[in-house]
Amino acid sequence: MNRWIGMAAVGVLAALTFRLADSVDAQTSPKLPRGKALRALLVIGGCCHDYKLQKDLLTQGISERANVEWTVAYDPDTGTKHLNPIYEQADWAKGFDVVVHNECSADVTDPAAIERILKPHRDGLPSVVLHCGMHSYRSAGFPNNTPWFEFTGLKTTGHGPQLPISVTFTDRQHPIVTSVPDWTTGNEELYNNLPQGLLPTAKPLATGRQIVKEQPVESVVAWTNTYGGKTRVFATTLGHNNETVGDARYLDLVTRGLLWSVDKLK
Repeated sequence: MNRWIGMAAVGVLAALTFRLADSVDAQTSPKLPRGKALRALLVIGGCCHDYKLQKDLLTQGISERANVEWTVAYDPDTGTKHLNPIYEQADWAKGFDVVVHNECSADVTDPAAIERILKPHRDGLPSVVLHCGMHSYRSAGFPNNTPWFEFTGLKTTGHGPQLPISVTFTDRQHPIVTSVPDWTTGNEELYNNLPQGLLPTAKPLATGRQIVKEQPVESVVAWTNTYGGKTRVFATTLGHNNETVGDARYLDLVTRGLLWSVDKLK
């Protein structure tokens, strides 16, 4: 009798587990391809953000949507001058299919360090760049041309107040955004675009609009870039506050951008 009860309990537990998995999958929007796990590196840390929590929001949220295995290089230093320790290794990017840059390191300006960061990408390693990643590595030539801007594809130097941003996708033919809805964020930072801010290698996907002192302000907030003539880069300036980073629409957008960067978004 005890053995029969135990076997029945196992059966019920298995059924519940199956239904729970079914429910989680059903809530994933949009459905994205699964296969061999992508090996992704998240470089995160630095000034001005709740990176301790956001590293979990990003990795868990993306892995709920696509088959991605993460290595997280989290730097708890909260300044702008500290180089993430992973970049001290010459082969820091070895073994990864894609790198997500979400560091905030404006005052790391050593050319040798920046070259060490950029070389794997110039050689073909796909990337995603988020929010303050755009405001990092302000080396000689800033605010005009810098090696980092060539990588991100957009020249930006600052942002306005924290206010809601109306996000409108402007290239509905691009596979990254075909199924991601326009939406209005909670309080967020709208990063500026310098005149002719998008480089010729970059293509806009979305604009953001804020009303600041009763005046509309608009900037490109999501785009793609081709770096070094061959490397796919997806970038968005959205993602300051935890509310945005944990938003299903934001996670859908970033996941699709990541899959596109490695040419797995079919």
